[in-house]
Amino acid sequence: MRWRQRIPLLLLLLLSACSLPATEAPPDPFELSTQIALTGEATPRPQPTLAPANTATASPTSDPSTPVGKIVYVCQMFKVQVGDQICIMNADGTGQRRLSTEDYTRHFYPSMAPDGESVVYAQFGGENIYNIYEMTLAGQAKQLTDGLGVLTAPEISPDGSQIAFTYWTPTIDHAIWIMNRDGSNPHEVTPSGWDPTWSPDGGEILFASDHNGTIQMYTVAMDSGSLRQVNVMDRLRGRTDWSPLGEIVTYSGTSWHRELFLMNADGSNIHQITPTGGNSQGPSFSPDGNWVTYTGYFDHYGEDHGCEIYIMRTDGSDLRRLTDNDYCDWQPRWGR
Repeated sequence: MRWRQRIPLLLLLLLSACSLPATEAPPDPFELSTQIALTGEATPRPQPTLAPANTATASPTSDPSTPVGKIVYVCQMFKVQVGDQICIMNADGTGQRRLSTEDYTRHFYPSMAPDGESVVYAQFGGENIYNIYEMTLAGQAKQLTDGLGVLTAPEISPDGSQIAFTYWTPTIDHAIWIMNRDGSNPHEVTPSGWDPTWSPDGGEILFASDHNGTIQMYTVAMDSGSLRQVNVMDRLRGRTDWSPLGEIVTYSGTSWHRELFLMNADGSNIHQITPTGGNSQGPSFSPDGNWVTYTGYFDHYGEDHGCEIYIMRTDGSDLRRLTDNDYCDWQPRWGR
C-alpha cells in the first residue's frame, strides 16, 4: 500500500502541549508523562513472575486459517504526527485504505464499533481540544463532542449504547469519562486514569493509572464505582484490551524493549506472548479472542518510521506482519 500525496507540514505539535502520550524515536504513541493520582481504595496484588515467550520470526499471511474481521489503525502516511490519518484493512492485511480525509488534521486512537459498521476516534480541534468523532466505513463522519477538552482513546460499549474515553484539560488531570453514543450526557466515571477498555459484559472498565507512583491496571465497576487493582507489573505502559474469553492483554518494558503480556482477568497467570526484540506495544484482541494485533518493529527495529502492524495467536504462534510501508502504522484495534 502506498499513498503519494504532498502536503505542507503543520507549525506545531499539540501533543506535547496537551500532555498527551509522548513520543520517542521511534514514536511510542502510548506513553504518558503526566503523573496520575488515583482516588479510592484498591488493594495491590503480589508481584508476579513473568515468563518469556519463545523467539519467532514474522511470516507472510498465506495461511488459509487467517482470522476474519477488520483492523482500524493510525497511518502516519505523511511521516509527521500532525498529519496522522485513520486507516482500515482486513484482518489478513488486504484491502488497506484510508478512512479519514483531512490531510491537515491529526486523527488518532481509532476503535471499531461492536457491530463493525463504524469507527470512533479522536481528532484535533484546536488548542487543548481533541474531539471525538464516529465515522462509517464509507467515510461519513459525525462529530460527537465540541470543545470539552482533550478527549482520547474512545471505545464503544459492548451493547453499543455508550462510549468510554480519556478526559484531560490544563486544569483537570486525566480521568475516565463516558457519554451516550450520540455524545450526550458526558460525565466522569473515575477521577484519574487513561486508555479505557470495556469488559466483555460492559459491567467494568479497565484502565491504566499510577496510583502508587507506578503505572498499573485497574478496573472500575459501572454500577458501584468501586475500584480493583488487577495486579502489580513492572514498567507497565497503558494501552490494554479485554477479550471475550476473559483474558487481558497489555504491554510493558523499557524504551525499545516493550513486550506483550497475557493474563486472566483477575491478574493471574501472567506471561509474555510476543517474541523478544520487536518493541511490541498497543495490543488488541480479535473478536473471538484467539488472536491479537499490535504495533511492532521486528522488521525495522530502530527506525523512526519503522512501526508496522502485526497479528499472532494468543499463544505467541503464527506471527504475521500486515503492513509494509515507509511510514509508521500504529494503534491497531480489531473489530468485526
